[in-house]
Amino acid sequence: MTDDRRPDPDALLASMQQAARGHLKIFLGAAPGVGKTWEMLVAARLKHEAGLDVVAGLIETHGRAGTIAETGTLEALHRRPVAYRGQTLEEFDLDAALARRPALLLVDELAHTNAPGLRHAKRWQDVQELLEAGINVWTTLNIQHLESLNDPVARITGVRVAETIPDHVLDLADEIELIDLPPAELRARLAEGKIYRPDVAGRALSGFFREGNLGALREMALRRVAQHVDRDVKSYMRARAIPGPWPATERVLALIGPDASAQNVVRHAARLADALDAPVIAFHVERADDDAWVQSALDLMVQLGGSVATVSAPDVITAVLDYAAAQNISHIVIGRAQPGGNRFKRLALNSFGQRLARRATAFTLHFVPIPAAAAARPPASRRPGPAIPAYAMACVLLAAVTLAGRLLQTWLPQEAMGLIFTGIIAATASRYGRNVGLATAIGAFLLWNFFFLPPVFTFTVSDPRDVVALIVFLLVGIVTGTLAGRVRLEAEAATARIEALRRISLFGQRFSRATTLDGLLQDTAEEAAAMTKAGLVMLAGASGLQPGPAMPPGTVLDDAGLAAADWALRNNIETGIGTATLPNMPWRFVPLRADNIVIGVLAARPETPPLPPLAQTLNTLADQAAMAVARVRMTMQTAQNAAREDNQKLRTALLSSLSHDLRTPLTAIRGAAETLSTAGDALPPETRADLLASIAQDTARMTKFLANIMEMARIETGEIIAKRERVRLDTVIEAAIARVKGAMYAGINIPEAAAYAMADPALLEQILVNVLDNAVKYAPEGSRLAVSAVADGSRLRLSIADEGIGIAPEDCAHVFDSFFRATRGDRVAPGTGLGLAIAKAFTEAMGGTITALSPRLDLPADGLPGTIVTIDLQAA
Repeated sequence: MTDDRRPDPDALLASMQQAARGHLKIFLGAAPGVGKTWEMLVAARLKHEAGLDVVAGLIETHGRAGTIAETGTLEALHRRPVAYRGQTLEEFDLDAALARRPALLLVDELAHTNAPGLRHAKRWQDVQELLEAGINVWTTLNIQHLESLNDPVARITGVRVAETIPDHVLDLADEIELIDLPPAELRARLAEGKIYRPDVAGRALSGFFREGNLGALREMALRRVAQHVDRDVKSYMRARAIPGPWPATERVLALIGPDASAQNVVRHAARLADALDAPVIAFHVERADDDAWVQSALDLMVQLGGSVATVSAPDVITAVLDYAAAQNISHIVIGRAQPGGNRFKRLALNSFGQRLARRATAFTLHFVPIPAAAAARPPASRRPGPAIPAYAMACVLLAAVTLAGRLLQTWLPQEAMGLIFTGIIAATASRYGRNVGLATAIGAFLLWNFFFLPPVFTFTVSDPRDVVALIVFLLVGIVTGTLAGRVRLEAEAATARIEALRRISLFGQRFSRATTLDGLLQDTAEEAAAMTKAGLVMLAGASGLQPGPAMPPGTVLDDAGLAAADWALRNNIETGIGTATLPNMPWRFVPLRADNIVIGVLAARPETPPLPPLAQTLNTLADQAAMAVARVRMTMQTAQNAAREDNQKLRTALLSSLSHDLRTPLTAIRGAAETLSTAGDALPPETRADLLASIAQDTARMTKFLANIMEMARIETGEIIAKRERVRLDTVIEAAIARVKGAMYAGINIPEAAAYAMADPALLEQILVNVLDNAVKYAPEGSRLAVSAVADGSRLRLSIADEGIGIAPEDCAHVFDSFFRATRGDRVAPGTGLGLAIAKAFTEAMGGTITALSPRLDLPADGLPGTIVTIDLQAA
């Protein structure tokens, strides 16, 4: 273990950031009704009586007498009224709290969803802003509102909690106080009507508040609080450079080495962790001689629910002890050397265990018994041995040196030839490895003995020095070849890690740009194929795995491959080549996990069982792809929700418009008709004529309204197809002016250079009618309207200018939205809010654009601002 006792910089930075913001305390309830709000008020009242400035930002008493009584004399902020769907909701006033800035603010129900229109969608976001402003906050939360527990809670209780908060919000808490009651006592309070009304309490007792449900919720709450306390302990240790471990909680570390005991170590560690109810981690220090035992053991740990950590370090024991101290590990599990096999490897493993036992005095060590039967070796990724050309090259070099030595034997003594042969041995061992080096050493000794040592041309060894030379040759071959091979393997591993990091960076870049699910899956398949021979992605559907993009195109799985992929999906484990499950499959199947849920499978087809760097890169690809899929799905869901909300707004606006714009003329028609039917001939002729004219006018108004609704329906269903022909503008403009009451005296200025446009004459006329009608509605009687056109290259701009009340600058972009009706002051002109939306749809159908500008820059500043609507079309 290193003797670096400096505080952890990350822990110090976290402490500084925590000191700069407000203090957050969460009263965490194991279930509704345990009294978390009451406990918070009791503690707050004691603080208030001690002189602290305490303010109740928002307290939900739910009509409970005890809770109401505990609010006492605490100052309370006024709630903010929010209009929503015809009713007024009372919400927490964030701005008032920021302006008041008390020493302690009470905000009940952290998981609450705010009414639409407030600054934040969730109350926890309000609390986060308060903390960033330096305000201390106390709040309440029930355990079932945590997002990660939503599915478990639904399975246990049968109730899906709608309001949830992300788990990281709980990590913001500086202090968590668990509020709990025994299930029997809580059910008794519920039966007495202290939590819900008697009619609701009866259903709750037989549903959510069953005794088994309450016990499970208590366990969840206790575990989550324990995790928070454990995190605080580790942060405290790192910030103060306190060497671990502290025996505050149990943690198990399984040491994974490249030998047959690796899987046995994992199983023993998993059983120990299960008995201690503790987390378990498989730890491996990467080495050049890593083999399939390592990867199969790491895969097994994931299957058993543990986590995996791998590091690169020159000193394995130091790396193990440093990691164990940093993670506050209490138990270390290590394997024993297997009987038989490589004696040197057994000695090294036993020596490792002894050295670890001498240094790991702060940990409990568990040496795993040797299994009665050796485990079957998983299929390994065999590294290519020396090729025949390597041995041939060694032979050529030895032959060339021998020939040269014979030719130059007059000048080269036999000792010099021994040194030359030693250099050849070192060179071949460094270049081709230990086996070739040993073969070269044996060949060099035989050639040296036969051709250069007396008596020559015999293999007789008469001088003891020759025996020493043979031993030196062999040692040079073994040592040089071993060291060179290790360096070469480490270099290959480093190169593989660099390539893996490069690919991981590329994954992130490609996936961050993905906007569609199909494009994302195609990118994933291409990346998998780039690392192996082929790649394929399948997402889980209602009827099982759904085939997705493949690379190369046309790649498919046979029935056995589909069964293996389905196994990987259902059991959440890697399957196929290089794993302990279905290792004879040519494919490697990696589950795609998002938020601890398997959403699909990544299939890759390597040529050989993948080495650890490639396996880890495939896992990283699967993890990033799963996160990207979840992000794209969330984006799509958000867009669908937004579209659904827009549709709801349109429906609401349509119903509102129907209720107003149909009820008003119908009321007038009904009144006039009743007057005519009851008074009859007693009315003067002029009155009867006025009433009939009123009926005709209101009937025309309803007809126009319904026509607009039908036009919008035709637009949305794509029934309207615009023609594109050469149209003379002044003819269309005059026809439109004739149809709009009040537009008769509009000025027209169409120069000959801008007299023609490519448009549909019927649609263009309707556009002008709608724009002119809108201008007449919002302009004083007798004010001027001006219609003009200007040619601009291949485009033509047709403008309708009025001298009316204008449009607020922020509304100019929205006046063409369906059912939008701009207001100035208290004035809202009658209408459906569809006229300009229809004009925009018709304009775009003809390949043009329509915009509004207000105020007009050519009108006096002390008058009405006016509006200019500009239609941009293709010139003819």
